Amino acid sequence: MKEIIKTTEDYAQQLAEIFSLQPGHVFEALKLYQEDNTIPFIARYRKDLTGAMDDQTLRNLFDEFKSQENLDQRRNTIITTLNDLGIEDADLEDKIKKASKMTELEDLYRPYKPKKQTRASIAKDRGVEPLARAILELKSQEEIKTKAEEFLKTQKVPDGQERLEDFDQAIEAAGDFLAGDLADRADLRQKLKLQWLNHGILKSQQKQDQDSVYRVYYDFEEPLRKLANHRLLAINRGEKEGFLKVSIELEERHWKPHVELILGVLQGQGYAKELLSAIIDDSFKRLLKPSIDTEILGGLTEEAHEEALKIFGLNLRNALLVPPMKTDMVLALDPGYRNGCKWAVVNGQGTVMDAGLIYPLLFPARLKAAKETVVAMILKHQVQTIVLGNGTASRETEEFLSDLLKEKNLKVPYLIVDEAGASVYSASPISKEELPDMELNLRSAVSLARRILDPLAELVKIDPKSIGVGQYQHDMNQKRLDEILAGVTEGVVNQVGVSLNTASPSLLSYVSGINKTTAKNIVAYREEIGAFKSRDQLKEVKRLGAKTFEQSAGFLRIEDPENPLDNTFVHPESYAIAQDMIDSFGLIFNQENKISKADLEAFGQEKEVGLQTLQDIVAAISKPARDIRDDFPAPVLITEVKSLEDLKEGQILTGVVRNVTAFGAFVDLGVHQDGLIHISQMSDKFVKDPTTVVAVGDVVKVRIIEVDLAKKRIGLSLKNVN
Repeated sequence: MKEIIKTTEDYAQQLAEIFSLQPGHVFEALKLYQEDNTIPFIARYRKDLTGAMDDQTLRNLFDEFKSQENLDQRRNTIITTLNDLGIEDADLEDKIKKASKMTELEDLYRPYKPKKQTRASIAKDRGVEPLARAILELKSQEEIKTKAEEFLKTQKVPDGQERLEDFDQAIEAAGDFLAGDLADRADLRQKLKLQWLNHGILKSQQKQDQDSVYRVYYDFEEPLRKLANHRLLAINRGEKEGFLKVSIELEERHWKPHVELILGVLQGQGYAKELLSAIIDDSFKRLLKPSIDTEILGGLTEEAHEEALKIFGLNLRNALLVPPMKTDMVLALDPGYRNGCKWAVVNGQGTVMDAGLIYPLLFPARLKAAKETVVAMILKHQVQTIVLGNGTASRETEEFLSDLLKEKNLKVPYLIVDEAGASVYSASPISKEELPDMELNLRSAVSLARRILDPLAELVKIDPKSIGVGQYQHDMNQKRLDEILAGVTEGVVNQVGVSLNTASPSLLSYVSGINKTTAKNIVAYREEIGAFKSRDQLKEVKRLGAKTFEQSAGFLRIEDPENPLDNTFVHPESYAIAQDMIDSFGLIFNQENKISKADLEAFGQEKEVGLQTLQDIVAAISKPARDIRDDFPAPVLITEVKSLEDLKEGQILTGVVRNVTAFGAFVDLGVHQDGLIHISQMSDKFVKDPTTVVAVGDVVKVRIIEVDLAKKRIGLSLKNVN
């Protein structure tokens, strides 16, 4: 058998068909990827080569490229192994080369894969194959007896085994061999997997005699073809935690006739058919079903994880794209009971002006001092906005704050923010580096203040898994999860762009081509030399070479630069072309510049520059400092209600979407208990994917359809809210 050798052109053709793209564009994208160009760089600065593939298209393309490479590597490993075994089978070789999934490959290789000693391998070593073949061919009872006698006389006795003495033992050995052979047949396994997916029933039952969050699955069954991904993930977790017993049922009529048809014995009858029927049952129960159950559930779980990852990534993207709040001074309160309420005053640039601890709850003797501190800070620093974390003691702290503002007639607006990840930041090396002189417990309040001033710059300091926008994240492949979330963060940071003179090392490390070490070197250079006056100065930064400069420079902006192009997304490699365009077309910064496509094409042909690049230069000069976050919903003040008890069915309220899952969306109504808009309550029309209706950060009007005080559960609907 010959190994498969594929060129980049071969992969480009294959991937172009999968994604319905132009092979030439895919080829150029793959070449750029293989040359260590980052996805943000390719997406923004190589549009003319790739056909303007966006960030996500490129990620999907390169993920599939890696999958196809891995598949081909495994394919060649199998071919090499079969060659070493001396196996020559043109039909098998053709199937191996055409297999499009790893499971197909493994099924084809299964019969030749080295195994531990099994009942089938022992029977094979005894030399039982002629007898087994006679049963499979439905020979007469007399012929089978003759073959059995021949086998008993000529049998080999494997090490550690005893000699077989009678007919029943011979038949049992033949059955063991055939059962193992059936379980290894690729054609049979592929057919049965389809039957599993089309007719299998997933069942879960209560395993422990106690209540749990999995109670809805204590007596549950659903066809695999209809099983929602989020239900499967919940059942998997319930089984893992010991609350559920899970099984798959497949009626005999959905599998046995198919086995008999493939074996060519469907219409058979007589003694051999009876033997074979029992052997098929044994193979199914003992070998095929446990193996295929595991494969099917594994495959479905992987699909469910991919959907959850997709939703997680989308939620994270929307959380990172929440626009900065324009305010000069913020007072942030991180609520708490016995350990007090942490507070910090932070100016519009994120600098900490003051911080401390108050005790507005539980301790009446400390209430007066708490009030005096808050009022003093508001007046001293002329606080414009107050931020309140939504965690433990938030509702009571909000009541304290609201009453105090009314009592003192202070017209300072406040908003409640999701504090997920604030405590993680407090204990992180990054917070220690940024706030070395501040007590650890006070740092969370600083984080809350900064995450409204610039959510992106602050949230990149926190592990994305701690931001509170995921589902079943601890059950997933952590390496894959980290890759997805890092990719999303990288994509957002580079879409927004980064201020070279103010960005933290955390933010800089997500810029195209820049790693953590280089990010720290940029900040060190900035602290030693002073503010960057041009992008070209980046070349003076330690360990920032030509490749890193190429990949990163266009995403790093300088406010009030010597060259105005340094505050745009125009890449330094295109400055000469940009200047030619300014001179030729009279382009003006911060003004709408309109040039016809025909004129740009003519200019591009003369200068040998692609149309997409020229169009992007015009757009960048027209709006140099455009922030794409301005297109997203801004944070809002939510004060319609105070507690869960205030909610009534039928009320129409405004809330902020905090998390989106496969089964619905969670909305913050300002009562410190998120309500759920189930997928069935999102529209009068069928909704398959909640992310097509709402996104994290969206401000939505909802109708209360259920309030369960005991379980602290709020049911919401988007229907009939106008």
